[in-house]
Amino acid sequence: MRLLIATDAWHPQVNGVVRSLEHMEAAGRTMGHEPLFLTPRDFRSVPLPGYPEIRLSLAGRRSVERRCDALAPSHVHIATEGPIGHAARRYCLARGRPFTTSYHTRFPEYLAARAPVPQSWSYAWLRRFHGAACGTMVSTPSLERDLAGRGFTNLMRWTRGVDTELFRPQPDDAPDPFAGLPRPIFLFVGRVAVEKNLDAFLALDLPGTKVVVGDGPDRARLEALDPAARFLGTRTGAELARLYAAADVFVFPSLTDTFGIVLLEALACGLPVAAYPVTGPLDVIGGTGAGVLDRDLRAAALAALDISREVCRAEAERYTWAESARQFYTNIETAHARAPLPAAPARPPVAGAAELG
Repeated sequence: MRLLIATDAWHPQVNGVVRSLEHMEAAGRTMGHEPLFLTPRDFRSVPLPGYPEIRLSLAGRRSVERRCDALAPSHVHIATEGPIGHAARRYCLARGRPFTTSYHTRFPEYLAARAPVPQSWSYAWLRRFHGAACGTMVSTPSLERDLAGRGFTNLMRWTRGVDTELFRPQPDDAPDPFAGLPRPIFLFVGRVAVEKNLDAFLALDLPGTKVVVGDGPDRARLEALDPAARFLGTRTGAELARLYAAADVFVFPSLTDTFGIVLLEALACGLPVAAYPVTGPLDVIGGTGAGVLDRDLRAAALAALDISREVCRAEAERYTWAESARQFYTNIETAHARAPLPAAPARPPVAGAAELG
């Protein structure tokens, strides 16, 4: 499969979409596929107002057509609903090409948190965008049920994975990155932005220390909101794994994430999770015993202190990027195979056809 993946989310962004696509690229090559990318690096871009870390691509119709034609893909997957996603969608529709999409982000909820836009309007727009696809991938059963109830069709399951070699418990004698801070350590990892609901985490009356790993447009405001919390900025790789492993509870206050790869990273390091009982945590944590879900986030965080780290690690080992990639590429093949063939172009009438009839 020569697969073109069109995405508005790409480096230097650090988020679940980018990490998922990175793993799909690496795993796809080992499976004999040829993943190709259409990303913001292919076009001029401007910073998103109010969120300069994200850039909006100036992807013109002709430049996208030329790029897609030059890559000559056998299949097309559109990962995001931004300018590049829309341009790739227009290209496919104009050429009569089937394509798949994936639903990563609850934009209606994100937008409603920033502007007075009714969620029904946003969902209608997204339903139209994904409705043209021969398959739309979703990460969890609860998200699938929610979108199906909103009129989305051709939904397909695509779970996520975790690198259990990188994210793993640390030896007992490993240096403590939180040395000197009052225990317990309640950790959050992710974008420091309004949609992550960090106000709820920082407002909790908890013992010990709250630590925030990540960056984003809300950092200055949130640092002022809780001067006692420690903001460490973005951390990746082995350094991030050490922070997970050394913390006591991972607190996930988001109400709008569709999955939450950070949940798996925390569990793989033996770190129990405290979260609200919403899409993402419900599917990843559920009744596994690897975390506590409660509308009272403080109660969940305190109860999670008693969870076995071995239980957390065992739950994370159920998720692999190899299985995620198998689902991803199988979904694309299945959806394209069932897509209707493009209509054949009309032939000009044959001279004398009326007499022959």
